[in-house]
Formats: sequence, structure tokens, C-alpha cells
Amino acid sequence: MPPEQTWESAGPAERRLAGVALNPAAPVDVLLRLLADGPDAVRMVLARDRVLPGPVVDAVVAHPDRNTRGFFARNPYADPEQRARLVDDPEYRVRGHLSREPRADDVCMPRPLPDRTIVRIIETYEDDFLWELNRLISPGLQRAMATHPSPKVRRMGIGRLSWTSLTPDVRDALLADPDPGAREAADASRRSYARLRDPDAVRADLPAHHCHPRTHLLLYGALAPDVVTEAMSQDAWLIAANDSTPPETVALLAAHPDPEVRTRVARRPGLGPAERRALAVDPDPQVRLVLSVHPALSEAERAAIDYEVDQDEWYCHSPVYDPESLPDPEETRDLALSAHPLLRRRAARLPNLPADLVALLAEDSDLGVRVLLAQNHPDAPAALLLRSFLEYTGRDRWHLTGHGNFPRDGLARFADDEDPAVRRLALLDAATPPDTADRLTHDPDAQVRADAARHPRLPQDRIAALLDDEELSFRAAANPGLPVATMYELIAGAGRTP
Repeated sequence: MPPEQTWESAGPAERRLAGVALNPAAPVDVLLRLLADGPDAVRMVLARDRVLPGPVVDAVVAHPDRNTRGFFARNPYADPEQRARLVDDPEYRVRGHLSREPRADDVCMPRPLPDRTIVRIIETYEDDFLWELNRLISPGLQRAMATHPSPKVRRMGIGRLSWTSLTPDVRDALLADPDPGAREAADASRRSYARLRDPDAVRADLPAHHCHPRTHLLLYGALAPDVVTEAMSQDAWLIAANDSTPPETVALLAAHPDPEVRTRVARRPGLGPAERRALAVDPDPQVRLVLSVHPALSEAERAAIDYEVDQDEWYCHSPVYDPESLPDPEETRDLALSAHPLLRRRAARLPNLPADLVALLAEDSDLGVRVLLAQNHPDAPAALLLRSFLEYTGRDRWHLTGHGNFPRDGLARFADDEDPAVRRLALLDAATPPDTADRLTHDPDAQVRADAARHPRLPQDRIAALLDDEELSFRAAANPGLPVATMYELIAGAGRTP
């Protein structure tokens, strides 16, 4: 049964027990009883939606119900080493869940499995599951796949890495690999790259109709003059991004009537001075904006361009998974000190931004710079995190509250704010008065009510009353102020439910 259906089919008693399963104050004995005897919805919440004590993890991994183990395989709160214990699970579906990225919520971002577990999955899992591994393979493992001791890992690595990214020694080794599958994959990759760099082969392979292979060849293939001429009439936006497009054609594309084509030209790394000068005064604001961050421009040249940076954007948590992709310290400093907001936004996303630049960008005049710094830097200051939450209302806003430096003290002052998301902040404050928490359980916003039902200072009589509330019983049962004796009573009462 799908998780949504499992929850929808749960009755009031089951939902109360699911709340107990989520309760951070629930003793290990309570959790083990729920795991052993609880219905599907309870075991789903317990295994999937919280951090679990070690003895409960042991019981989940050994649980006879495959769905329970499968829920734990997708638990974003669990330590990856704990989830990795399921790698050799006998059940096909549990292994399938483990091979996918864990489900995430507004605060908790999934963490990847250990490299050795990914290798084990590649070596032993059904091929149907391997295509879903892409987002789970660490950059370090990906770089090592082509030379890995395991033949199956090498074969998969050849498919993930471009032929040009491999050193000549590695290419030669793969073409002579003792594993026939690796040799075949390497030879296919070599031949595919050779055809992509051969203008005659690209012409022969180019479909006449619009499709993915045509797009790929016009974007990345070596283009003969006649192919370029033909593409100018209907696919100019593709050849505008192709690094083999000749300079004289690039000059024509820089004056193309379609602003999307000119925008793509403005992104070309090797754009010449004449084209840069023309695009700097382009009539289209998007073209000018894209050109204004071209790496060949000086700060003075950027400042001379009439560009406008949009403030109405999403500033999201965007983790850097590959440390080797980070710019060097000098480039980082240049980005952070640029007068251009978009370049400072690039710097703000970098998790290794040094402390002096963190302090500088925390006071930046651009909202995007401040919020991206708050979303992505591990040492973002508390004052910046709160300010960013109050000023930014877009996607991943609540993710800011999950940052380790997000302030909790003094948030009760927001209990009467007109913005429901800001009222929720009051319920992160452990010192919020009981009467305020009580009042917020009647709030017009459903999420505020749900948070209030879990606040640890909610009066005991209100917690007891909410246990019979159809909407909030689940949250009330998850309240850490719920007496342990009541937890046992709920378990016993559910057992008597017909």
C-alpha cells in the first residue's frame, strides 16, 4: 500500500499511536512495543520520520515486515551507516528503496550512503535499480569508478564519465580491460566521442526532425559549414552554444533577431571583444544581464552595462557535493568583492567562504546574497538567519530554521505576527508561555495549530483535550510533554479497539 494510502486509511487510535511513535520523549520500550505490535501507519512513521535510538534501529533492520524495513531505507533522519545495514536485505523492494535518494522535508536534507555501500549496490543489485543511483554517487567515487577494482563499477563508470575526462593511461587501460564488458563499454565510448568530433559523422548522424539526438549533436558535435548554414534557419539557439561554431557565425548570432539566441551567445566563454561590446548594449535586458557576468569583463566594464537584477527569485539551499568544484581562494574573494550582485550571490553559495567574507556578505545590500549565504554556509550568523527568514518568503524558507545557528531564544515575540510562517517561529522557542502555545492551537493557520500542539509548554489539560481532536491528535500525541503513563494508556487502549 502506498504511504499516502496507508496514512489515509489509519483511524484515530492509529494516528494517536503514530504521534507517540514520533514523540522525542517516548522511551525505547514504548518505541519497541509500537514497532512490534503497531499497525502499518504507526510503523511507517516510526521507521521513516525520526531519529531512532540504537536498540530501535536494530529492531527495525531485523523486522519481519518488508514495508517497515523499506520505510527505514528512505529515512532522511537516520545516519547513513544505519541505513546501509539494509544493503543486503533479502527483499527486492527494500533494496529498491535503499537505492533511491531518501525522502526529505522542509528542514532535513538527505545524506548519501557510504561509498562502500554504493559499490555493493552496483555489484549486487538488479540493473533496474542502478539508474536511480545517479544522485547518490559521491563525486570522489564517481571520479574513481573508471579505475575501480570491481569490473561492474568500471563498466558503470565508463557510462557516467565523458571519454575526454579520462587520462590517456586510463583510456588505454580500459580498452585493454580484462573484463569484456568494460572493454566493450570503453570502445563504444571512444567511438562515440570520435564520431562526435568528426564533422562528416555528425552530418551523417544528424536527424532531420527535431528530437533529442539532433539537439545533442547540434549542441556538442563538430559542425561542418553546411550543417551550420542549415541550422542557422531553425536551430540557431543550439549552435549559439556549440564551441565548434566558427567565429564569423558567432558574430552573426550575436545580432540574431531572437533574444534567446543572443542570450546563449552572451554565455559563450570565448566570446570576442566585438561581440561583448555589441551585447553590452543589447536592447533586451536579459541579454545585457547575462553578458554583465561574463568572466572576460573587468569590474569597470560590468559597471558600464545597464543591467537589472531580479529580486523576486527563489534563494534555495544548494549544497556543493564536490569540493573539487569550488573556486580557488583568489577567485572566491573576487566574486565576493564584486560590485555585481549575481557574482556575490555565487560567492554566497560557497560553503568554504572564509569568515571575513561571511561577515561582509551577511550585511550585503542584496537580499539574494544574504539569503543564499544563510541557506548554504555552515557558519551563517544567527542574526542573518533570522533576518533572512523574516525578509524572504520564497521556496526553502523554512529550511533556514533547521540551520544549527538559527536562534531559538526570544522568538515568542512573533506569536502575533500577521504572517503565519513567522507565527510558527514562536513555537520554536522553548520559553514560549503556556497560554501563548494554547492560544496558537486555535490559530487560523493549520501549520501553526499543528506546531502549537507539539509545543512542550502546552498545558497538560490542553494536550489531553487535543488527543481527542480529529485534526491535532497526532501532533498532541507527539508532544514531549505527554506523560509516559499516557503513552502506555494509549497503547493499551488501541489494543482494545475493535
